[in-house]
Amino acid sequence: MELSDSHIIPDDMLRELGYNNIEELFNDILPREIRFDGKLDIPKIPEKLLGDYLMDRLSRDKVFKPNNIYVGGGVWPVYIPYIVYYIISRSEFLTSYTPYQAEISQGTMQALYEYQSMMAELLDLDVVNSSMYDWSSAAGEALLMACRVKKINSVLIPDHIPSNRERVIKTYLWGANISYGYLKADEEGNIDIKDLKHKLMEGVAGVYLEYPNMYGYIYENLDEAIDAIHGSDALVILGVDPLALPILKPPGELGADIAVGEGQPLGLPMNFGGPLLGIFAVRGEMGLIRNMPGRIIGLTRDIDGDRAFAMILQTREQHIRREKATSNICTNEALSAISTAIYISIIGRDGLIKLSKELLINSHKLHEMLLNQGFENKYDLPFHREFALKPNRPYESGSLINYLVSHDILFGYLDKDAHVISVNEYHTYEDFTHLIELIGGYR
Repeated sequence: MELSDSHIIPDDMLRELGYNNIEELFNDILPREIRFDGKLDIPKIPEKLLGDYLMDRLSRDKVFKPNNIYVGGGVWPVYIPYIVYYIISRSEFLTSYTPYQAEISQGTMQALYEYQSMMAELLDLDVVNSSMYDWSSAAGEALLMACRVKKINSVLIPDHIPSNRERVIKTYLWGANISYGYLKADEEGNIDIKDLKHKLMEGVAGVYLEYPNMYGYIYENLDEAIDAIHGSDALVILGVDPLALPILKPPGELGADIAVGEGQPLGLPMNFGGPLLGIFAVRGEMGLIRNMPGRIIGLTRDIDGDRAFAMILQTREQHIRREKATSNICTNEALSAISTAIYISIIGRDGLIKLSKELLINSHKLHEMLLNQGFENKYDLPFHREFALKPNRPYESGSLINYLVSHDILFGYLDKDAHVISVNEYHTYEDFTHLIELIGGYR
């Protein structure tokens, strides 16, 4: 790959950086062994024929119906009422960017304020920001925040979280020179309290736990773990699935100091993996609120005494804070947050509870059917809509997945020795029966 004139930067900048030419700089930031030296195989196609060429290429992708998808782990098929698309497509809302000028952004700010209020009620926490990129970035920011608050550069994370989330968290911690340790699970799949207490003695700023965890399970000793963490003066950070919260104890009631999670199941498409919506909330203590990343929309009064909305906390780098900023989040996912606010407004409190119960009931139906097919529990713990099962023929797990893909079904992904299976709101009993029949016929 040859560097064109468009890559050239002034010689004085190169000298200041200690380089003689642009090639040396690029070799440092993009090593030669991973750079492409050939020419891209881009066909020369007239523009009027380009659409047909692209459609042909796209048609080679495998597309699964939502009711044939049994994979979750952070992004799930979601039914979104069409009115959400209609409202969010209006020109007043159709941007993901920050409403800097309060005078002309009152509608957007009110929508974001409503989002914060709804999430605060769902999480049972006092202050919610609007908002983060996704669950992974929110978890990383929460751990950085814990270190700022406690002035300790060490944290704990579980030894079983999704690999994509783990990589993002480790990137955040590496950049801030923060050390981390892993929490073990005991033989039953619960938090190893003895291991937790031992590591807390070394001094940590915060402990990140997931509720439910990556296998869909709900720790039976979570209360004991939270008490131990608070007993060591560390912060409790809970990563949550918001669709489990309508029928589970919310993070605030459990004693969480910070809650993070993925807002995608609350009215956002899968979007090929993004954009998503990172949830971030804290309890009402000023030391926590002042250290929150992102921005908060507040309700106030203008000079005439009328109701008005404004950004009351925006400690990001562009807003003068520079290197003292609590966050480098440059886009507040406003469109995603507003979509979630519209979605929750439409289905309402009772609708959320009903949906959460349906997912609970259907996942336990499928769980029982798969056990009868010969699968085994990874752990015998309560779960909401995801669970992990060991196949009765583990050496054929990969081929089982391929077999089901050939029948247009995307089965739960394989994590080490178990399939992590997810139930979504499109699934019916007939879908489960069809899946079981296919598995029964697999040889």
